Amino acid sequence: MPLLVMKFGGTSVADLARIENAAKKVQAEVARGYDVIVIVSAMSGETNRMVGYVEGTSKLYDAREYDAVVSSGENVTAGLMALRLQEMDIPARSWQGWQVPINTTSAHGSARFIDIPRANIDAKFAEGFKVAVVAGFQGLSPEGRITTLGRGGSDTTAVAFAAAFGAERCDIYTDVDGIYTTDPRIASKARKLDKIAFEEMLELASLGAKVLQTRSVELAMRYKVRLRVLSSFEDTDENSGTLVCDEDEIMESKVVSGVAYSRDEAKMTLVTVEDRPGVASAIFGPLADAGVNVDMIVQNISEKNYGTHSGAVTDMTFSVPVNQVARAQKAMEEARAAGIIMYDELISDTDVAKVSVVGIGMRSQVGVAARMFKALAAENINIKVIATSEIKISVLIDRRYMELAVQALHDCFELDKA
Repeated sequence: MPLLVMKFGGTSVADLARIENAAKKVQAEVARGYDVIVIVSAMSGETNRMVGYVEGTSKLYDAREYDAVVSSGENVTAGLMALRLQEMDIPARSWQGWQVPINTTSAHGSARFIDIPRANIDAKFAEGFKVAVVAGFQGLSPEGRITTLGRGGSDTTAVAFAAAFGAERCDIYTDVDGIYTTDPRIASKARKLDKIAFEEMLELASLGAKVLQTRSVELAMRYKVRLRVLSSFEDTDENSGTLVCDEDEIMESKVVSGVAYSRDEAKMTLVTVEDRPGVASAIFGPLADAGVNVDMIVQNISEKNYGTHSGAVTDMTFSVPVNQVARAQKAMEEARAAGIIMYDELISDTDVAKVSVVGIGMRSQVGVAARMFKALAAENINIKVIATSEIKISVLIDRRYMELAVQALHDCFELDKA
């Protein structure tokens, strides 16, 4: 039988009525002739409740026990989904991560897949079972302990199963009906895309679009797993939602496919850093050791160059998530105290946002940056930092202009038109 993987997120299985609704979608695929692996998240809000219990019990908790507790929500959903399917006369059973087994590393809270042996589930399909309902977000460490994959890990579980079992497609059911050119809450003209390339989706996910978890898109791109994002709350067919696929499946791409944004950005500048070989390593090594996620980096000649300093100096500007500013400040202060790096001042601006345009069409088009900067200038929006790659251009701007920038860029590249 052809195989399909279907993943249902927390809002799609938030209560018994929604589990029944999801089960009907599984039933429809079984009726089309598929064997189905269903990956389920915990009911909406359940994981947060479990995290609260752990933190209320132990401030310095054992990460292994944390994973044992917070993974329990998916187990409940898997069992309930299997029961509902059985009530529909569909041969189904639930699987917890250790029963498959989903083998992962020992990094509790952020484990990564090692492998997913097929034998146990294949044996049940051979016995006549039509559906395997697997608890997402969890796995089994080499030491035999339950692990979790980090927030959004059920998306990654679904893609990993699709890759391991050679599934025809991996359908991600959520509370939106596909991937849009930008957030419809900000730009009313946002348009649902029929198809988007893996690379574009990966950039959009990493730049702030929250429909798919970044790791799941990375895995799908590596193993060429065709993903489809669609709504749990609408009637769907083979053409519903947005297909995330290889670039070769898209006949002709627009220059820009989408506009992404992130509110929670901060710009940090080290003023008058000594300009010498190895200075970048001296800065970003301690930041990496402190777990700070640095994104955009710009090096400038300092206004104080050759002033009171004996040699040339430079200013180093970089962006970090706003919730990591204190950690970055501490890492830089400790590095200066240890003599690893010298600077006069560390300036932090926590009132910025990142806005990005993404499109594989940029590879063959010139003038995209000029159009983008002209559109922002027309709205009197000042650019603080610029970063580019082959298929994206990102800028840091004042946060108060973020929504205006998204709307202006969406109009500039005519993303409302097919």
